Amino acid sequence: MKALKKYFITGLLIWIPLVITVWVVSAIIGAMDQSLYLLPQAVHPDRLLGVHIPGVGTVLTLVVILLTGLVTANIVGQKLVRFWEGILARIPIVKSIYYSVKQVSDTLFSSTGQAFRKVLLVRYPHPQAWSVAFMTGTPAQEIAELLPDEHVSVFIPTAPSPVNGFFFFVKKSETIELDISIDDALKYIVSMGVVPPLPRQTEPGYLLGRAQNE
Repeated sequence: MKALKKYFITGLLIWIPLVITVWVVSAIIGAMDQSLYLLPQAVHPDRLLGVHIPGVGTVLTLVVILLTGLVTANIVGQKLVRFWEGILARIPIVKSIYYSVKQVSDTLFSSTGQAFRKVLLVRYPHPQAWSVAFMTGTPAQEIAELLPDEHVSVFIPTAPSPVNGFFFFVKKSETIELDISIDDALKYIVSMGVVPPLPRQTEPGYLLGRAQNE
């Protein structure tokens, strides 16, 4: 009976990640395929080919994104973007939403952005507990002038969904910087501590040597 339970759990560990991955990829492709509805019915791939092919909208979306990047990379494209943003800036509610989202996306996806700079340990939710947090920067000047000591701004994600969390200003002296990558820290949070992170200095032969020693 124990052997059957062991094999069953082993099978679950194989299938669960695979099924979830397929489900997520299918959901993304399905959402991106919605871009086909922007095309005229006369040139719709389903009508031209007579059959629905999943992923065509995804390819179209990626091509549009790539072309947008190519067009806006030159002077003319940048002028068009400024013209478009100038129009949005005249619409009160749209202006607030657009520039808030733009600021976040520029920080997260820009090649020079530093959305999550370091992985830290901070005392949360009480002085006897520690939580993994991401340093997002330093307080604005108006806030920093009101704080007695040097503070840093941190985002404390929740597990197992790191997209939600809390934003705090904490004393820099009361944080501990961890020598792990942002990706490893996110995996650690999503797995709720099951998948331990490796130090950044870990060399390729580290795991092999550790396995041999064990």
